[in-house]
Amino acid sequence: MKFYPKSYFKSIIDINIDFLLKNNIKGVLLDIDNTLLDHKNNIVQGLEKWVEEAKSKNIKFCILSNTNSKKKAEKMSKLLDIPYVYFAKKPLKFGFNKAKAILKIEDSKEIAVIGDQVMTDVWGANRSGMYSILVEPINENDILVTKINRMFERRILKKYLKTNEKKDWS
Repeated sequence: MKFYPKSYFKSIIDINIDFLLKNNIKGVLLDIDNTLLDHKNNIVQGLEKWVEEAKSKNIKFCILSNTNSKKKAEKMSKLLDIPYVYFAKKPLKFGFNKAKAILKIEDSKEIAVIGDQVMTDVWGANRSGMYSILVEPINENDILVTKINRMFERRILKKYLKTNEKKDWS
């Protein structure tokens, strides 16, 4: 299903780097809001170490965010020492293709997209032929459009989890 993630984890740091390698992932696109940062701009604890470990296994990264704040995207980019695409207009393919070009990875299947929203991150990744990984939002504070999307997402996730409850993501 186009709205179902290929994998689902509680947090980005729960994604084992070997899991990415086992799935032939060579590049990762990272959402910012509610995936890497909470609404007060606090970073997920252990994120920098997780990214460094993945980089040491030759996994490339790019931030892919719908934020219209270049400053926020630049700050995360500098912190993690990775490139970024902001105002990506997810789920449209534009931002995904731009990030793919930055990573210089030909095969979209070798790129994972990690984010907290079904309607933007998962759907956009699936539309772009990339490996979609959904993580739980860090907190419940969302902008209005995201709150509306979350109502639809809850229904989708309920069905998704029911059909995938026995799946081992590790």
